[in-house]
Amino acid sequence: MTETDPAVVFRTQSEIEASVVKGLLETHGITAVLSTYGSHAILPVPLSAPGEARLTVRADDAERATRLIADFRREVSDRVTRIRDEFRAVEEVLGYRFTDGGLLEHALTHRSRAHEDASGGVRDNESLEFLGDAVLGFVIADRLFRECPDWDEGQKSKAKAMMVSTTALARVGDELGLGDYLLLGRGEEKTGGRRKRSLIADTFEAIVAAVYLDGGIEAARGFIERWFRPQLDAVRVGALAPGLTADHKSTLQERLQSRDMGLPQYRLVGETGPAHRKVFETEVRAGERPLARGEGFSKKESEQRAAERALQALARG
Repeated sequence: MTETDPAVVFRTQSEIEASVVKGLLETHGITAVLSTYGSHAILPVPLSAPGEARLTVRADDAERATRLIADFRREVSDRVTRIRDEFRAVEEVLGYRFTDGGLLEHALTHRSRAHEDASGGVRDNESLEFLGDAVLGFVIADRLFRECPDWDEGQKSKAKAMMVSTTALARVGDELGLGDYLLLGRGEEKTGGRRKRSLIADTFEAIVAAVYLDGGIEAARGFIERWFRPQLDAVRVGALAPGLTADHKSTLQERLQSRDMGLPQYRLVGETGPAHRKVFETEVRAGERPLARGEGFSKKESEQRAAERALQALARG
């Protein structure tokens, strides 16, 4: 082996750990190349499926790199153990044990935490929110289809909208105590991010996606039905479960159609606040007629608030 030949100095099942170590080596003037093989976790936890991230350096840097990595591992061993224990506590609360523990970390990581990470290896949970929203909607729609066969499409749609609303998801998230486990940046922590309803609801959706990716659709179905059974039972018998609220957008649409005013149209008219705590403002119109505006920490929430205010305005005449 020559001095310029590559030497493997670090192996792990955690891409984030490998990225952090790569940054450590490069701050000491050692160029490292990160390669990944197969599936891997974000945290350094054992996997049932094979997967590995490797760091290689020049042969003449290998001895110094190995010493730096050994020192690094000693420094962080206590912290990694603590994080593992915390995530096991989350799994106990969720009633689901992840094969890939990195998916759980990914689901709990808010964008404010990812933005503050200097290594660039931390991913936020927004892509998981997108997937979780779809999986959750499918499972709830499937249950309503099977358990309420006599309902028409409008009744099923309204029940589904109530059950997957921000309010309903935040209520389930509160039952799970998700706020205690969120991985937030310092700024979001200071502004009370652990208590924000929209943030807790988004995190629940991300966890649904993590369960789906880890265990498949049946695992996700079991997880969702476990936590939504009271709501499903209540909706089926015609009662609202605690924490569920009316879908103002659907109600407004029905009200406008009954008055031959057409369909409501929603338009985002403003965004204020820092990136990690934006407030959205939405205007709702009937044709060319503006009805009301609403604000919220998500576009969905602002639309619901605008619809609610429009209903109030219509009621006043």
